Amino acid sequence: MRVEAVLDAPLSRRLWLVKWILVIPYYIVLFFLWIAFTVVSVIVFFAILFTERYPRALFDFNVGVLRWSWRVAYYSYGALATDRYPPFSLGEEQDYPARLDIAYPARLSRGLVLVKWWLLAIPHYIVVGFFLGGFRDGWWSGGLISALAIIAGFFVAFTEKYPKDLFDLVMGLNRWVLRVAAYAALMTDVYPPFRLDMGGSEPEELS
Repeated sequence: MRVEAVLDAPLSRRLWLVKWILVIPYYIVLFFLWIAFTVVSVIVFFAILFTERYPRALFDFNVGVLRWSWRVAYYSYGALATDRYPPFSLGEEQDYPARLDIAYPARLSRGLVLVKWWLLAIPHYIVVGFFLGGFRDGWWSGGLISALAIIAGFFVAFTEKYPKDLFDLVMGLNRWVLRVAAYAALMTDVYPPFRLDMGGSEPEELS
């Protein structure tokens, strides 16, 4: 899996304050896409169990949902690292600064499909929950990623610059989350590493 991005510059000092409004159409579409993503993942569970294969058309669809989600997160409060409105597309958009791709697996383990999405992924779910936040007592509690993105927004507002070290950290956290999402969705048998691969590009050993 490759999660890469380029930090845009300059960034608007004020736009980040209203992006929560601008992304509402995306949240509506993504709500339905993630329902479809979940249904597809259930179908794929049985496909892998009986055939050891992830049907290619379903794989491409789920990769597309992850791509779309990553672009929206990068534009909004998952990074605030670009002011370019994300395209309404499941496909690759090479000219957009946030990119995601997953190599199609020739075969997947029948044994792992039974346990990786719940049992093996539990340690990662705990970590990712801290990164993303969630609903508690009827209120939304923001996670570490959103908090760091908003801090970056204030830096942009007052200095017109997004701190490079902060960008690298935000990228590392998002990369961790997306790797876990792909693993839990049965798209790979490669266990996500417990490490922050920071920066806009994947580590060289993964190239």
